Amino acid sequence: MAIGSYSTPRPRKGLKRPERLDSLVRDARQNRDTRMAGYREQSLRIHPLVCARCGRVFERDNLVELTVHHKDHNHDHNPPDGSNWENLCIYCHDNEHARQVEYQARGGDDGAADPEPAAATHSPFANLKELLAGNKL
Repeated sequence: MAIGSYSTPRPRKGLKRPERLDSLVRDARQNRDTRMAGYREQSLRIHPLVCARCGRVFERDNLVELTVHHKDHNHDHNPPDGSNWENLCIYCHDNEHARQVEYQARGGDDGAADPEPAAATHSPFANLKELLAGNKL
């Protein structure tokens, strides 16, 4: 069979036409239920079909380019409320994972996002009074 060509499923041997149709419908419903139970389908139902980073809007025909990103980078953490997921286009998703790889390469120790930067401790005007007293203009 050539790449990109489609064929109809082979009928199950020994089943009459109505039984085959019932079997096909039953299998299709089971496959749909299995897909809907996955976190991707749950996220697509919960969140809008928009990339959370760049704002690109998706329709049903280009939905394959919208991915589900785990915010904490833990693919086993799938709360039913979707709080660990965000829908990202394939480009923003790749960028997010590249940032994570770079963070770990710099010595990041866990899978969490970059920590908050430390507060600035330098005070440029700490000894201003002494500086001005020494330069009596």
